[in-house]
Amino acid sequence: MARKVALITGSSRGIGKAIALRLASESYDVIINYNRDEAEALSVANTCKEFGSDSIVVKGNVANPSEAKAIVDTVMEKYGRIDILVNNSGITRDGLILRMSEEDFDSVIDVNLKGTFYMSKYVSRFMMKQREGVIINMASVIGEIGNIGQANYAASKAGVIGLTKSCAKEFASRGIRVNAIAPGFIATDMTDALNESVKDKILENIPLNAFGTVEDIANLVNFLVSDQSRYITGQIINVDGGMVM
Repeated sequence: MARKVALITGSSRGIGKAIALRLASESYDVIINYNRDEAEALSVANTCKEFGSDSIVVKGNVANPSEAKAIVDTVMEKYGRIDILVNNSGITRDGLILRMSEEDFDSVIDVNLKGTFYMSKYVSRFMMKQREGVIINMASVIGEIGNIGQANYAASKAGVIGLTKSCAKEFASRGIRVNAIAPGFIATDMTDALNESVKDKILENIPLNAFGTVEDIANLVNFLVSDQSRYITGQIINVDGGMVM
């Protein structure tokens, strides 16, 4: 059987990197997308190749519609199909609403929400012709409950949730499933930098009393792209240790 092709945006580090490595280990050909750090992206691609993945690196800013389209066109030129799209690219520009600039609000919406829209739009054209495909969008628990100092981020992720449900309804008749993952607090370089008192305060609100790992997200992605989840679409699945329930 031909290997399936997975395009993962923002996959040079963090959650995106973990997803790329997991799918490569499951015999997918993985496309590593990045916007700034080429060296990190190449490193991820080389690791994917160790699993036998025909992995390539594609530069592009998903917030720019022409660059988003170019990412998709590059993948189609090489592989002739896209079976999986993981919309993982995301940024934060935190600040209280009274002090938040219009630029900081717009930049987060542009990458997190509009980038997800652009990539879904351009990839779905080919998935519809294939009459199959899986799209996974990275939302956040903050898009469900909001957070002080993250109005822009919360709005962008709430938008991703609505976009996910609309795409799921529009694409279902063509065999395309669309779901979203809403991570809670995941152990990353950012959480590692927090002092212990801050970490303890966060853990008080997590029933499982632990941060999640990037592998927890990658494991769910691997399930959602498989045939084991063939009857699941339009869902927002929290990976948060019970933080939101």
